[in-house]
Amino acid sequence: MTLATIPRYDPDRITKQSGHAVVVGASMAGILAAHVLADRFETVTLLERDSLPDGAVARPGVPQGNQIHVMLTAGQSTLEDFFPGYSDELTTAGAIESDLRSDLKVYGEGGFLAAGENRIPLFSASRPLFEHVTRRRLGERNGVTIRDECHFVDYLVDDDSSVEGVTVRTGDGLEEMATEMVVDASGRTSRTPTWLASHGYPAPPTDEVTVDLTYRTAILERPADSIDSYVVMPDPPRLRGGATYPIEHGQRILTLAGIHGDKPPADPAGFVDFAASLPVSGISRLLDEHAFISEEVHAYPFPASIRRHYGDMDRFPGGLLVIGDAIASFNPIYGQGMSVAAMEALLLHHVLATDSSDEPAVPFFERTKRVIDDAWNVAVGGDFKFPQTTGPKPFGTDFTNWYIARLTCKSHTDGTLADAFSRVVTMERRPHSLFRPGIAWRVLKPGR
Repeated sequence: MTLATIPRYDPDRITKQSGHAVVVGASMAGILAAHVLADRFETVTLLERDSLPDGAVARPGVPQGNQIHVMLTAGQSTLEDFFPGYSDELTTAGAIESDLRSDLKVYGEGGFLAAGENRIPLFSASRPLFEHVTRRRLGERNGVTIRDECHFVDYLVDDDSSVEGVTVRTGDGLEEMATEMVVDASGRTSRTPTWLASHGYPAPPTDEVTVDLTYRTAILERPADSIDSYVVMPDPPRLRGGATYPIEHGQRILTLAGIHGDKPPADPAGFVDFAASLPVSGISRLLDEHAFISEEVHAYPFPASIRRHYGDMDRFPGGLLVIGDAIASFNPIYGQGMSVAAMEALLLHHVLATDSSDEPAVPFFERTKRVIDDAWNVAVGGDFKFPQTTGPKPFGTDFTNWYIARLTCKSHTDGTLADAFSRVVTMERRPHSLFRPGIAWRVLKPGR
């Protein structure tokens, strides 16, 4: 499921009820889940173990916070529906709006994708800015409380092992909160699988695909009129890639990436040399022409994509949901994380609007499976272009990778193919749209 296949957000479809919901983790997934829950429950509490800054500042609980982030079309459109005026507020705060088709130069299979005729808005900013603007909008809602420096300790359960609250630790000691629903948005390190095992539940079936990715990111000076962007994906046998986007405050974020052990250096000189080894001179040129602002090159290791199949469990406790990276965490090089979280929150909205039961876990996990399938197959399928990748390979991956490689080559000179590909990458359309007859003919017809 993608933006084109999910009905839009409509808060009038939900009748407000009494009760209290708690969200564990003020990630983007947690913020958006809290917003949706506030349409249904009288009060919602968002819990975060970090101290939440007043401004757009990276924090320890988001280890990827210093790395490159872009909001894809699916995520941006969904947030605009959740918070009307969101895009304008984001740009007022400093985010850069550009055109994916003309301002972003995407390099793959030996060349750049052609510019298409249809504009695709692209919003780029630091991760802390995306999070800060979104959290501020959530905090304006009646009935929502955001509590920081509040550490989740345990779920509270009733006699039927349904979750009926949480125990948290604050500066004043332990505190119990009664709830009608708890949403785990605590990310990759979610403790829910361990908790389930200790309470007699089977562990959720889990897929793990190892990529051994390392990000290194620096912030550069940026002239006000410089909004050009580059993306260079690793491409066998080359294990290196990089990307750069304009962000707020006259800055440019530049990330270099290496997979399967090819790690970008941490020192500035080595960082520059690594960039010079890429097949695109634009990234290296930006490093030559503009000074470093950041005092260090920030690292972020990502060993493996992980997916937990909660929907395949025979039993799951009532009163509990899991969302965002706590369900599935993808190779971040594909930029899907925030947009997948937004679409999961949109699906939670539809479950709350249409499901009459008080236990939405089953329909929620069933619906999110379709969103995650598409994102997972794009990311993991791409990872399996490399023979070093290990883990369960989705069915048909080898053929799909051959087809996408041919489509990418044709996209160097075919704007229609480049546009179709871009709308899949931004999660506006489903991957199978690339196999429609009109597109398939352009891909498979003789000629380069």
